[in-house]
Amino acid sequence: MKTFQKIAIPVSIGVLGFMIFNSCSVKIPKGATAVKNFNAEKYLGKWYEIARFDYKFEKDMDNVTATYSQNSDGTIRVDNKGYNYVKKQWKESIGEAKFVKDKNEARLKVSFFKPIWAGYNVIDIDEDYQYALVAGNSLKYLWILSRTKEIPESIRQRFLEKAKNIGYNTNELIWVKHN
Repeated sequence: MKTFQKIAIPVSIGVLGFMIFNSCSVKIPKGATAVKNFNAEKYLGKWYEIARFDYKFEKDMDNVTATYSQNSDGTIRVDNKGYNYVKKQWKESIGEAKFVKDKNEARLKVSFFKPIWAGYNVIDIDEDYQYALVAGNSLKYLWILSRTKEIPESIRQRFLEKAKNIGYNTNELIWVKHN
């Protein structure tokens, strides 16, 4: 038993350390570039989720929104809400986002369960900050956001083309319903 403890404890600590290290080193998908000259203040406010992949944490959700606001310590409060139409109940998750490097580059990391962080990379945005294409750490995570419940066809096509060129399978996107 003591031999097992001598091996299990250091291995467990090593695995935990590796997981924490990986959660702090958020990534951006190969071929994607975060928006430069990003204006975080213009990005704050309410966004409607227009499309996403089928994530476990958003399963059976419609009417999904994300509201971003400035915290007093300089971080960004993330308030995600959505309606689970199967369970017939609203769900809300509050998290925090921080810039990975410079505040002028739209590469952030977001956490809803510290110390676990995930990439949040704005890879395309219109000049008026009305529509955004957001990539996660990998090609498994993609969101199309809008300040309104719909987006123009020209923006939709622009974002889909950009995502396809990076390597996303846009045929798997779920188009979120908003009532």
